[in-house]
Amino acid sequence: MNFTFLVTVVLTAIIFVGLVIAISHAIAPRSYNPQKMEPYECGIPTRGKSWMQFRVGYYLFAILFLMFEVETVFLFPWAVVTRELGIAGLFSILFFLFILILGLAYAWRKGALEWK
Repeated sequence: MNFTFLVTVVLTAIIFVGLVIAISHAIAPRSYNPQKMEPYECGIPTRGKSWMQFRVGYYLFAILFLMFEVETVFLFPWAVVTRELGIAGLFSILFFLFILILGLAYAWRKGALEWK
């Protein structure tokens, strides 16, 4: 196989990205103000301890939401070409939905969707 085109594209991309980073670093304005390195929350200086522990349930709920959100995005291309796929496409999407529903049932059974 001839990988000349692939190598050319990859090298061009690397050179272009490196060039853009070098130019932006060279012409970027610099400020040596010590306030620039202070931590802020929404522009207001923090008072007291700013580190708080959050319950794992928040993260678990967010991850489950993202997982099901991304998986439902996969349904859109299927809906667009549903007529061309025929019965095999219908069974494949039913299998996909079955796995999705199994994951939801598992999360529900484990109590991952409950706020305690």
